[in-house]
Amino acid sequence: MNIDSLKELLRENGIVGAGGAGFPTYAKLDKKADTIILNCAECEPLLRLHRQVLKMYTNEILSTLYEISKILEVSTVYIGIKGSYKRTLAAVENEISSFNNMKICKLPEVYPAGDEVVLTYEATGRVVPAGSIPISVGVVVLNVETVYNIYRAMQGEPVTHKFVTVTGEVKNPVTLYAPIGLSVEKLIEAAGGATIEDPAYVLGGPMMGKLGSPLDVVTKTSNAVLVLPKTLPLVQKKLSKTSIDIKRAMSACCQCSYCTSLCPRNLLGHPIDPGAFMLAAANNSTTNTAPYLNAMFCSGCGLCEMYSCTQGLSPRSLLQATKKGLQKQGVKAPAVKAEKVEEFRDMRMIPLSRLRSRLGLDPYNCSAPVSEEPIKFKKLNILLSQHIGAPAVPVVKKGDKVLSGQMIASAADKALSVAIHSPVNGTVTEVNKSKITISV
Repeated sequence: MNIDSLKELLRENGIVGAGGAGFPTYAKLDKKADTIILNCAECEPLLRLHRQVLKMYTNEILSTLYEISKILEVSTVYIGIKGSYKRTLAAVENEISSFNNMKICKLPEVYPAGDEVVLTYEATGRVVPAGSIPISVGVVVLNVETVYNIYRAMQGEPVTHKFVTVTGEVKNPVTLYAPIGLSVEKLIEAAGGATIEDPAYVLGGPMMGKLGSPLDVVTKTSNAVLVLPKTLPLVQKKLSKTSIDIKRAMSACCQCSYCTSLCPRNLLGHPIDPGAFMLAAANNSTTNTAPYLNAMFCSGCGLCEMYSCTQGLSPRSLLQATKKGLQKQGVKAPAVKAEKVEEFRDMRMIPLSRLRSRLGLDPYNCSAPVSEEPIKFKKLNILLSQHIGAPAVPVVKKGDKVLSGQMIASAADKALSVAIHSPVNGTVTEVNKSKITISV
């Protein structure tokens, strides 16, 4: 297999980054790369699926990485994994000697070790330029489940299911292998149901996840559903409004600059400066546009507002709102000169245990083992847009009978896009601009 045939395989089998924004994986593959990093950092508190999947399918994942490395002609493959994942690490150590270009990179127990810019520096010592991506320094980063999905695609099986950790205020915290399009409500039922009334549903990790509802559905990027009390401060943060956040910044920001001092991207020399941004925003100052333009370099990790700020303000939320506003107006990130990595960076990284405690999540830091029990459901609402780029294009219509693994939406022509496949045998009961509904 050459790079072009591999790309086509991934596009047709619906492979995207199994987390984050869901960048189509075929577009990541590039002969400019000399290094591949397997991301098993899983730095968000409470998330467990990547270490579980790597432990379960160690040989399959490492073998697939090796195959990709040969196709891309890269010299080194790093397995980025935390030393605390002892069982997973042991499984990798037992297999890795079979592959002559692989090395284990033990990652610090900090947040956000899984940020691909941070991970690239930890594994290779290379700094990804501000506003760029790892391939700019010869690196391709793939997460564990993405590589597992590539393995399945090489066996002729497209993406139809997603590993999702369901934890928090549920009776039986669990990691499920759920069909794409399954409702959050059914996931929670499979975890034994919620143990509190009127909870909040955080879709994704507690730091970067979004508030959702039981009607939301599993997509190719769903990693977790956290069932949490609405009184939890992190939930209240996610409920806050930008108009209120800016007024609070104007009245309370004391310019301590902890948000900047602990910013992971700033520590790597990127020009993102939450402190300078908050000063400009708090004073409604527009004489210097740099703090606003540099919002384009914010990764949205959330440390500034969930951990650093002693006054409970919301730098991340305001930075992200500014970033989205600029992007909507067609403003691009400014060209900037690289700065040096902060000399005392290692002393400013945030231990995951302290972050988890600060967020009030210690009571929920429990095992969520993978369950192989089938999940009961009657229909799936499969979204056509589950990734960065153009939505998939339906190739089925209402009333069609479909089989498990059958393509139901093709990748958009001449666009960044991937196909979507049915997880089940069933009947198409609705097709519209946003979704395909299949009843079983």
